[in-house]
Amino acid sequence: MKNLLVFIVSATILITCFSCEKLLKNDDPSVLNGNQSSMGKVGVKVESSSVEIAGISNCTASVTALEGGVSAYSGSATVKNVLLKNLVANIPGITITGDKVTATNIQFKLTDEGFECKTGPAAGVLVKYDSNVGDTYPIGSTGEVRTVVAKTDLDDYSYGFYLIKVIQVAENPSYLKSGSGVTKITYVANHKYGLVGVKVAMDDGTNATFPIYTSAEN
Repeated sequence: MKNLLVFIVSATILITCFSCEKLLKNDDPSVLNGNQSSMGKVGVKVESSSVEIAGISNCTASVTALEGGVSAYSGSATVKNVLLKNLVANIPGITITGDKVTATNIQFKLTDEGFECKTGPAAGVLVKYDSNVGDTYPIGSTGEVRTVVAKTDLDDYSYGFYLIKVIQVAENPSYLKSGSGVTKITYVANHKYGLVGVKVAMDDGTNATFPIYTSAEN
């Protein structure tokens, strides 16, 4: 009887501690926890569609460094869309020459729990896979937030040859001085494939979705 009582008390303490740890772990929306994702390791490549979408083509990038859990990306794209070109013009590490946009040392933290931008005014958590609709993440010191606008338990989002479950997080890029003309950016993510798409809505009523393919998985 004594042993049973000790077991029950011990189990209760362990469950309570685990629950408290989980609550504390997820309490701060500006903090991304988790283990290092394979998607953030040096050499991993990221690409978009092979065909032009909304004036953007030849979009490729790769991880060039990983230090302290932060991955550095470099890449380039051909961008003919003036609104989208202007959108990224003031982001540190972005160089624009004609229609060629080059990115150098753009930093992200990628874990098995989500991903976070570490560069420029957009710095902050982009997605936490375990978030729920209505949850928000602060965007740097801008006073703006990103908001979880959709999450599905069904495999209903088309990704390559698959249908997958996704979480979608939206932001208004008005905090960017060069964000005029773009009304909303939505990040689409999956716990296995990471960022799988970026949706951009323009103030002229047009929309574009850019698929994202990464050479590694969580």
